[in-house]
Amino acid sequence: MRHMRHSLFVVALILVAGCGTLFTADTKVIPLDSNPVAAEVVIDGVVQGVTPMTLELSNRDSHTIQFRKEGYQSVVCQLNATVSGGIVVLDILGGLVPLIVDAATGNWKRLENESCEMQLSEQ
Repeated sequence: MRHMRHSLFVVALILVAGCGTLFTADTKVIPLDSNPVAAEVVIDGVVQGVTPMTLELSNRDSHTIQFRKEGYQSVVCQLNATVSGGIVVLDILGGLVPLIVDAATGNWKRLENESCEMQLSEQ
């Protein structure tokens, strides 16, 4: 009986929360590197440090990452948060509530890229 209550709780949680809320992390760890190293890293307009580095970024939002170093041309790496088709399908199968929850919270999005490794060219 206890096992059945636990199973019903899990099913109810899935029906109330969206699948993206349950199965997609809020953040993603992204390694950032450049050649040459020690390039300044600017994420969404804010200086974060120099390469190589690893940052935990929101999985729900797209990010523009600029790498710049004196004597080199700046380069940009775009991290795009896209809607996961699999999560949308699961939400639709789960009913209207999970679909609304994930759409409102953005929890059906995730960053496409696993890293940004950029080559800087001399000016």
